[in-house]
Amino acid sequence: MCVLLGALLAGALPAGAEERGAAEIVVQVSLTAGLRYHDAKAVWDRMKEGESLTLVREPENAHDMNAVRVDWNGHPLGYIPRSENAAVARQMDRGAKLQARITKLTRYRNSHRKLEFEVFLPL
Repeated sequence: MCVLLGALLAGALPAGAEERGAAEIVVQVSLTAGLRYHDAKAVWDRMKEGESLTLVREPENAHDMNAVRVDWNGHPLGYIPRSENAAVARQMDRGAKLQARITKLTRYRNSHRKLEFEVFLPL
């Protein structure tokens, strides 16, 4: 994935992408890690699928040097999971203008919440 992401960020588009009118390249889809430790519960009922999220790079994070926090309207929700954040962190460090949006909000009977989001590069 890192090679593909690097090529896409360097300007190499898949064959035919421009003819199809592609407006963005989806880099990855993830579930937010650490929802229960941040503001997600307090703002859950106000969030909607399709809304923008802010990615905040935290290179000085003591727990993960590739940490990328996921915020909604100034509220920290959690992080891109450690097992999935290296390519996004690297591209953010290189100045890539990656964006994110909510793709799925799931609430389970046991009060657990899952927030799925996608990271994309607008073209």
